[in-house]
Amino acid sequence: MIAATGSGTGKTTLTLAVLAWLRARDMKVAPFKVGPDFIDPGHHARIAGRISYNLDSWMLSKTYNRRLFHEQSRGADLAVVEGVMGLFDGYDAITESGSTAQMAKWLNLPVLLVVSAKGKARSAAAVVKGFETFDPDLTLAGVVFTFTGSRRHYAYLKDAVAQNCTTPCLGHLPRNDTIVMPERHLGLTTAEEHVIQPDTIDTLVSMVDQGLDMDRLISSLPDQAKAPEQTGTQKRPEAGPGNDTAGPEISAASQSAGPVAISSVKKPRIAVARDKAFCFYYPDNLAMLENAGACLVFFSPLADDRLPEDIDGLYLGGGYPELFADTLSQKPALLAAVKACSRQDMPIYGECGGFMFLCKALWPKDHDQPVPMAGCFDLGVRMSGRLRSLGYREITFAQDTVIGARGARVRGHEFHYSSVVAGKAGLYPDVFDVTSRAGQDVQVQGYQIGRTLGSYLHVHFGSNPDVPRCFVENCRKFRKQRRSGQGKRWPKNL
Repeated sequence: MIAATGSGTGKTTLTLAVLAWLRARDMKVAPFKVGPDFIDPGHHARIAGRISYNLDSWMLSKTYNRRLFHEQSRGADLAVVEGVMGLFDGYDAITESGSTAQMAKWLNLPVLLVVSAKGKARSAAAVVKGFETFDPDLTLAGVVFTFTGSRRHYAYLKDAVAQNCTTPCLGHLPRNDTIVMPERHLGLTTAEEHVIQPDTIDTLVSMVDQGLDMDRLISSLPDQAKAPEQTGTQKRPEAGPGNDTAGPEISAASQSAGPVAISSVKKPRIAVARDKAFCFYYPDNLAMLENAGACLVFFSPLADDRLPEDIDGLYLGGGYPELFADTLSQKPALLAAVKACSRQDMPIYGECGGFMFLCKALWPKDHDQPVPMAGCFDLGVRMSGRLRSLGYREITFAQDTVIGARGARVRGHEFHYSSVVAGKAGLYPDVFDVTSRAGQDVQVQGYQIGRTLGSYLHVHFGSNPDVPRCFVENCRKFRKQRRSGQGKRWPKNL
């Protein structure tokens, strides 16, 4: 477990460097990310050549996390888990729920602590001392300093830690502006847009070679974290986190947004938007839809002028539609097809960026006028220069929806810089009841018209396995009605 004293310490850079170093030595590595992050896992996957899965102790149960970790680590030489924020930061200030520390204990993983050396000398030892004594149930494998100014600076820090702490120093990564990754309002630039170049990977490998004692770190690791009681020989739940091949198969398909061959007529076909504008998906969500009986058909709203043929549902994940608003607005046939599908009661689910795409208009920050979107909802969305909402959310469906029946509860995460600013919001009764912490007034509305559902919430299907089953069943019913000619008149492209 690679954890840090806080955000901005270079934790992701160190994680990518370690992944690159391990792969350069022909080791098979299974990457993971703690928390509801879509961007870091994409970079993990690029470097490691293997899907990076999210672990989360607030959205997902202990059993789910342990099963997912062990299933997706199978066949790897090493598992590398990048933490979230600071080691002990999580859902609130009093419990360890949602924290990297809790996940490390759930999975019985030793922690490599990342400490920024910026502006630090002997005081760095006090920081390390505090972290190694804060929770005696944690095992610290070592400490790595980042942003060191020189080898002499690191030697000074190492001496201070050796005198005052029991945690060994395992090296440092010096400040290097050539490997700084571009950022924007939701974090690092995505792996779809910013492909880490071979020379940068070589630099990362060299920095680990020169600065970290990897042999000592690896030799100190347990051979295998304790596996959950349920073994792979037992029957998995129908909508569990997926079998060993579900993730890689989905990843391979999602890299190509071109035409996909029509599969068995018995399976409902769900079109999944996947490109630079729509790239925020939990791998589990896609695997669970497949396990529930769906055939996923990936397409690119940026590159394609129409929806895939013979589809029975539409899943629009989050991402950055605001950065590609002009391109999306110049797809009148595609936008019209999405709206037509909505009006014909095709099951459609859009979250965050996908929800924005389903609205009538979008105001990017640098635009004086809005640009048209699909118009399933008569709503306008405007980008802002400040964060509008951030945090974990638990919601209960106040009405039946395409992803859950009334009374069902799901957990997810909200993180966006836009807000609904215009339109006939009163036309859409809120289908979400939100559970929030005491003293907080948290609002996240679920908009629904017919069988089209949209909101800013990124739902993790693993929080309630009935969600993917419900969505697939709605798509299956739609397919049956469409093929039998019942109900409304279907658009020609369906």
